Amino acid sequence: MSSSDDDIVQRTVSAKREAERLKDKIKKKKEALSDTTLAQAALKVDPLPRLTMKVRRTLKGHLAKIYAMYWAEDRRHLVSASQDGKLLVWDAYTTNKIFAIPLRSSWVMTCAYAPSGDFVASGGLDNICSIYNLKTPEGPKRPARELAAHSGYLSCCRFINNDRILTSSGDTTCILWDVDVGQKLEEFVDHTGDVMSLSISPNPNIFCSGACDATAKIWDIRLGKCVQSFSGHESDINAVQFFPNGNAIGTGSDDASCRLFDLRADRELNIFSHEQIFCGITSIAFSISGRLLFGGYDDYNCHVWDTLRGDRVGILSGHENRVSCLGISSDGMALCTGSWDHLLKIWT
Repeated sequence: MSSSDDDIVQRTVSAKREAERLKDKIKKKKEALSDTTLAQAALKVDPLPRLTMKVRRTLKGHLAKIYAMYWAEDRRHLVSASQDGKLLVWDAYTTNKIFAIPLRSSWVMTCAYAPSGDFVASGGLDNICSIYNLKTPEGPKRPARELAAHSGYLSCCRFINNDRILTSSGDTTCILWDVDVGQKLEEFVDHTGDVMSLSISPNPNIFCSGACDATAKIWDIRLGKCVQSFSGHESDINAVQFFPNGNAIGTGSDDASCRLFDLRADRELNIFSHEQIFCGITSIAFSISGRLLFGGYDDYNCHVWDTLRGDRVGILSGHENRVSCLGISSDGMALCTGSWDHLLKIWT
């Protein structure tokens, strides 16, 4: 080994030491500014009564495991993706199927509804985000656009509007696309593991991502880079969701915990776990007020948490296999859960 190689190794080691020292300094400074914890502040808040939600609708039609679902902004329609190779658009009031869209690849992992209600999107192990136009006279038989640039599976896609969509991938990146042109506008690189989930803030310039490097990151589209990073989970983060006011994010992980991170305090506010829960979380959603956090778990249940006090306030048991996806309708009146038992259930 030459002396220049030795020099590089030494410089790397000292840079790592310096980084650790600075991290420690930042941590101490944060702790000095922390005058209370959310748990202490929430002691004055009355505990929530036990949650009593019931299944009001069961949506039957998929012939294989359901992997993803997403509500339309109109509070009535939703889209679901299953490994039967179909994307189904449902009327949640009547339980009727509006569209059955055949997918090129049945290995689907995500789906999304555009805010306008005109488009749905999906993607998976084909590495492609396929956009379908629901308003064409002949119906959405084939993709209107196929967005291809990721070199790994597509784990999540979310519309910002009709013209812009964000995707996350197993290639560790997120990409912002121009749907009209079918081109990549921006690539977001900072994670060191597969990115599993995305959520767009109420401020559409900001989004968050969760990955297998056990971190959740906040990104600013205008700057094209990561502006905040949250660690604390001990395993892959499978789901992230912005708090309704955009000042915090929720995360769900394979370490059997959900966590709440605050963007302004730049720290973890709460951890939602139970000594009898050992399985991972696949998906999360906040109630419209943010007081409740719903988590879809591998134990076939949806566990409901009080975000302030950290208590578990309900268990929704209705599925016969893993709860793989869930979502709250835009008016906050209904929860939809999707499962590997091939069923979607609407709870209120």
